[in-house]
Amino acid sequence: MNSAGGGLGLVLLTGITMIAFAANSVLCRYALGSDLIDAASFSALRLISGAAFLMCLVYIKDASFKLAKPRIVPVLALLAYMLGFSFAYNQLSAATGALLLFGFVQITMLAYALKGGERPTLASIAGYAVAVSGLLYLVAPGLESPPPGYAGLMAIAGVAWGIYSLLGAGGKDPTQATAQNFFYASLIAIVVSLSQIQNFSISWQGVLAATVSGAVTSGLGYSIWYYLLGLIRSVTAALAQLSVPAIAAVGGALLLLEPLNQRIVLSTLLTLGGIAFVLVVRGRKLD
Repeated sequence: MNSAGGGLGLVLLTGITMIAFAANSVLCRYALGSDLIDAASFSALRLISGAAFLMCLVYIKDASFKLAKPRIVPVLALLAYMLGFSFAYNQLSAATGALLLFGFVQITMLAYALKGGERPTLASIAGYAVAVSGLLYLVAPGLESPPPGYAGLMAIAGVAWGIYSLLGAGGKDPTQATAQNFFYASLIAIVVSLSQIQNFSISWQGVLAATVSGAVTSGLGYSIWYYLLGLIRSVTAALAQLSVPAIAAVGGALLLLEPLNQRIVLSTLLTLGGIAFVLVVRGRKLD
């Protein structure tokens, strides 16, 4: 494949992956918002189906693969992301949830870079301030503000996914590591689901949404993403992820008939614009 064709292929794969990530928000909100399944069961089924899919990929690649001992922090971070994500979508719209999630993911990862000794420039500080102001505006009290408790759950999910992104897929084979983390997290999620038996609710549509979210838009999506991370710059990858909230907002509006009010639109522009500015500044500094 020539360089132009290869570049186009990377763009297409990146676009497909971002759509898959956004689809997780739409699928979860569809299932939870329509009371097709309870949040704990959605999380458990998403993890189980994701683990099954990823394990199949791993065994196809290496038939001698054996489970290693669980890495506690990545497993718990993955579980916190899955549970916070699902329970938050009991009340949040697809757009609001995705913006909070990816806003806190990127802020967590940027904060980690600062903790590691990276010195922020005045431009970076300004970008941070704009991004945080967008998130604060989103959750500020008002008729259109999301329920604070559920917004907090999604913020926790975002921080957890940021931590997992930094620690969870380490090693020589990130797909293998992710398969193991999904497997161990699914065992805990089953226990959590059983503990929530009083809220148990399930339908075939909810099971289908959770399974697709686990196997396709998570398992397959993450596998493609890890492949892409070896081919594109880290700043490019981070910038690409900023498209997910916008895609989720469009998907929520078209498929779930969710309104795109002024608060969501302005918050999205401020948050994603501020983070994008920081990432571009960092990219130039690190080049």
